[in-house]
Amino acid sequence: MSITDIDDTAREEFIEGFHGSVIRPDADEYDDARAVWNGMMDRQPGLIARCAGVADVVSAVTFGRENDLLVSVRGGGHNVAGSAVCDDGLVIDLSEMTSVRVNPDARTAWVEAGATWADVDHETQAFGLAAPGGVVSDTGVAGLTLGGGIGHLRRKYGLSCDALRSVELVTAAGEFVTASEDEHAELFWGIRGGGGNFGVVTAFEFDLFPVGPDVAMCLVFYSADEFESTMGAYREYCASAPDEVSSLTFSGVMPDEELFSDDALDEQKIGVLGCYAGPLAEGAAALEPLRTLAEPVADFSGVLPYVELQQLLDEDYPDGMRYYWKSLYLDGLSDSVLDRLAYWVDAAPSPLSTVDVWHLGGAISDVDDDENAFAGRHAPYLLGVEANWEAPEADDENVAWARDCLDDMRQFSDGSVYLNFPGFLEEGDDMMQTTFGPTYERLVALKDEYDPTNLFRMNQNVAPSS
Repeated sequence: MSITDIDDTAREEFIEGFHGSVIRPDADEYDDARAVWNGMMDRQPGLIARCAGVADVVSAVTFGRENDLLVSVRGGGHNVAGSAVCDDGLVIDLSEMTSVRVNPDARTAWVEAGATWADVDHETQAFGLAAPGGVVSDTGVAGLTLGGGIGHLRRKYGLSCDALRSVELVTAAGEFVTASEDEHAELFWGIRGGGGNFGVVTAFEFDLFPVGPDVAMCLVFYSADEFESTMGAYREYCASAPDEVSSLTFSGVMPDEELFSDDALDEQKIGVLGCYAGPLAEGAAALEPLRTLAEPVADFSGVLPYVELQQLLDEDYPDGMRYYWKSLYLDGLSDSVLDRLAYWVDAAPSPLSTVDVWHLGGAISDVDDDENAFAGRHAPYLLGVEANWEAPEADDENVAWARDCLDDMRQFSDGSVYLNFPGFLEEGDDMMQTTFGPTYERLVALKDEYDPTNLFRMNQNVAPSS
């Protein structure tokens, strides 16, 4: 049903009883409220319900369900697929719910679902603690965590979803529940990696770990002229890297005048970014081999406050630019893989695009496959293909480049993907079944129990059996 088809009285009763703000299409703030980070998205919601708390979330879910509306849920961050907004439906907007409370003695944090990792880091680092987040500080806590959460601390402390102690959420029936290993345990299993399929999570409780205030880090750039040999050296390093080191490579032109001299500005480069989650005295030595994979073009390695490391890439992903990101879990980094990666780096139509390789393993693979729903523990590496560009007229060629790259690289993968880098979710159920394999039916059973009408379908969707 369209918003305009709803009885005026019912709509006005919903708006009048809402504690936050309900933004209509004729409101002055509407265009700002519907805008998202990815400039490719230009959707026109019928109403945007900007929630002030749990009661508003319950009210919005009930209103959407009772009126058979298309519903999307917006957290506080990027949402590269753009599914946080919908056309002619109801956006349940949590972006003003940003509270973070830290218990330093218990080493836990309670985080509302509209918070970003910058909000979390600001509070937890006051006590020298951190939750495993991402690698960009204005990423939203909710989306990253529900899809798994791969970040700077992954090999030492695991994924964002692995650090969860509990979640609070509103189901499609409008019921508020707490899910943990002791309450609604099966729901808690599915929430951790199964996305936003089972309700609107309003708050997360995380375990925290000793990190910072300073960390040893590596940020070094090499010429891509010797791509295979440099990446081969990276492969050798990863084979014996300590779990304290989480690193990734990102390859492309990256024409940053503040980082590179004129002669290197427009050349293809390989960036290597690493973090050591351990004592500073040990970090420099552990990261040193990453600084000597070849002759560096530029090296910015050293000791950095953890909050600054988390913010290091923020400026590379501004609001309103055009983004299309896809992913695959790789079986390894064979010479054949490196040869094809070199081809796709060279083929990128935008100098802002990169082909990324994330080293996984460590604490990620220490968790049993059935402990939670996250489906990528088997893979030693993740391939991320980031198409980033500015001009709308270049949409087709940039999207095609990313898709063609993924099609080619599937020969080195079981076809499963990291659900936070899903393109525009265009593969639908095929992507989900391939990624989760036999686990998918367990997720379907959860969907049948908590959202049998698929109210929450603007996401990496698990469709109910009906």
